[in-house]
Amino acid sequence: MPIDRPHSVSVAGVVIDDAGRALLIQRRDNGHWEPPGGVVEAGETIPDALQREVLEETGVKIALPASLTGVYKNMTRLIVSLVFRCEAADGSPATGPETRAWRWAARDEVDELASEAYAIRVLDAMDTMNPPAVRAHDGVRLI
Repeated sequence: MPIDRPHSVSVAGVVIDDAGRALLIQRRDNGHWEPPGGVVEAGETIPDALQREVLEETGVKIALPASLTGVYKNMTRLIVSLVFRCEAADGSPATGPETRAWRWAARDEVDELASEAYAIRVLDAMDTMNPPAVRAHDGVRLI
């Protein structure tokens, strides 16, 4: 089956606070709640992209290394996302050009805020007992 465009790779960081809550952002472009992240740029390492994206979208600098908690493929948009559990090293959450709002979400709040395809990323990162998850979705629902 021919592919008319290549896959892209993105990273997302699920920053966990001392109370076990995850830092979620509400995107300015579509209003969706999700963990901060974005596309890995050409010439950029995965850890550098992770640190840059979390800082750009939250104002929080994360400690490296971060733990890989899942690999997710958007089958519709051909995006492979690497999701990491992160710890804040410096800074305080803030809004910015890409972020309308932010909040610390407890495990039971994640499903209420985020679509299934993004909530599972956060929940997988909150569950440190499992090996990294490998999942596929259509942009909204798991498949």
